[in-house]
Amino acid sequence: MSHDAAPNLDFAGTTPYEDYVQADVLTHLQHPLSEDPGEMVFLVTTQVMELWFTVLVHEWETASRALREDRVPVALDALARSARELEALNASWKPLGQLTPAQFNAYRGALGEGSGFQSAMYRRMEFLLGEKSASMLVPHRGAPRVHAELEKALQEPSLYDEVLRLLARRGLPVPEEVLVRDLSLKYEPSEAVEAVWAGVYRSADQSSELVRLGEALTDVGELVWRWRNDHLVATRRAMGAKVGTGGSAGVTWLEKRARKNVFPELWTARSHV
Repeated sequence: MSHDAAPNLDFAGTTPYEDYVQADVLTHLQHPLSEDPGEMVFLVTTQVMELWFTVLVHEWETASRALREDRVPVALDALARSARELEALNASWKPLGQLTPAQFNAYRGALGEGSGFQSAMYRRMEFLLGEKSASMLVPHRGAPRVHAELEKALQEPSLYDEVLRLLARRGLPVPEEVLVRDLSLKYEPSEAVEAVWAGVYRSADQSSELVRLGEALTDVGELVWRWRNDHLVATRRAMGAKVGTGGSAGVTWLEKRARKNVFPELWTARSHV
């Protein structure tokens, strides 16, 4: 390599890389509370998960906005990116997925009342998937900005709501009660919406925009289901059926979650095609 091609190593202040990535901030946010060396892995993995939640919220809000503006290709791009990001998020279970009970117990006490269900960004992610619940705002009452963001997300249309509104604008018979429902409540499956999706999937043009949108959402739904199952398996290995951190129901609650699909009619409609 010639001298001219050598990278610039002399900067007056911090490097442009540091200014952009804020690596020094990120790599000094780890403050383990136990003496166990394995806690660092748990802490960093959890922080990485929070970053992926943030990216996914960004993608699904981008997709929601694009659908509202009838820009389906923009939404499809965001959903495709989010599928790859969900794969990376799900891989985050690898460092934690084979903890023995003794290994987890070595630093479990450091969590205190802390639990993943208290994650505000994960809650925003769930709200975008249509998994609305006003009670999940309660843990955030002491953080006004976070609480306000969650309250806003609770009242706004989910990603799936925007999809159904798009289908209605395209002339498909989405029922009025689905379109004008109370958005702060969890989305409940509709036989009429199931019939709409079955009609979309019977289309002679399998490369149509709506079929591609259905498949992009199905990719997301499948990966969300895998996330929940991987969480369930990791928890079973680490703590069996004990009460979860923060007083949650642990495995029992995770089993209930893992049995349910987001965008439910996209799955059931396939039986009628």
